[in-house]
Amino acid sequence: MKTYLILRFSSVGNIAMTVPIIASLSRRYPDDRFIVVSKKRLSALFYGMENVKFHEADFTLPGLRGGLKSIWQLYHELKRYEIDEVIDLQDVIRTRIIRTLFAWHHKPVRIIDYGRTEKKAMTLTGFQGKRLITEFERYARTFAQAGLETDDQFEHLSVNKDALQKIRERYGIKTGKWLGIAPFAKSKSNMLPYRTIKEVIAHYAEQTDVQIFLFGAGEMESEVLKQWASVFPRTISVAGILPLEEEMELMRQLDVMLCMDSANQHLASLVGLRVVSIWCATHPGIGFYGWKQSEADCIQTRLSCRPCSIHGTDKCRFRNDECKKIKSEDIWQKLSL
Repeated sequence: MKTYLILRFSSVGNIAMTVPIIASLSRRYPDDRFIVVSKKRLSALFYGMENVKFHEADFTLPGLRGGLKSIWQLYHELKRYEIDEVIDLQDVIRTRIIRTLFAWHHKPVRIIDYGRTEKKAMTLTGFQGKRLITEFERYARTFAQAGLETDDQFEHLSVNKDALQKIRERYGIKTGKWLGIAPFAKSKSNMLPYRTIKEVIAHYAEQTDVQIFLFGAGEMESEVLKQWASVFPRTISVAGILPLEEEMELMRQLDVMLCMDSANQHLASLVGLRVVSIWCATHPGIGFYGWKQSEADCIQTRLSCRPCSIHGTDKCRFRNDECKKIKSEDIWQKLSL
């Protein structure tokens, strides 16, 4: 039996993209143990994997000294697991410090090739037809350095029955069609104008057999979605209301999720939900498309300047946001509810 330490602190979407690969390892190596170190409140992403232990990383102490103290404290917490090998799936300052501390104690370290140079090159030249390898493949290659083989058999997370029961108590047994809409993303360049999204909501709010659920995170998003839900019939905002395990079980009940290039496309993919994703400044060719999602469900504008960013930005360099000029009619035709 070996114990592997897996480091991936952010972002939520990237952490979610580790799940199909770690699930594969959990199934293929039942006698080994995998310690996943990541953000708080994300343990639901690894539900049902008996030999996967989720360890929360707390970096809330302020300042440089506080940051170093947090890393040192985390290192001592992780030492208790008697780690055999370290897998760094992020390669940033915090993970570098922790892996170096383990390396000083003669623990083998495997480091992801994140492809930063080739990703950056694509933002300078635009998409030329050649896709980069996916993040899933990058994670799999990193584990392969440790002699761990993975596969693509993951379909969805196990059903969390307790969370599902709470969803049914809150929203009832599903009747008709349930549509999820997640209109936000970390960067403004990855989001459609509010007007377009509201046109999509209005279209489905007129259909009496469709129930709409709005997804988001954070105080600002929660307030906006709450206001929208108060305007449109059969529309409910779940932003800031549900813990992650319940939010994912709600997603499992949906017929389809509409979202931007954001974490929600990856969370929905983990429960086997069909996702219609909208790509504005970014591009699926960089490698961040959802697990086993169909590219036929990708909506994007063909522009030579895309992608202009790997993860998104807040300003269009041409100041025209041409990539956001997607019609609401095109969206509901793609959703095909």
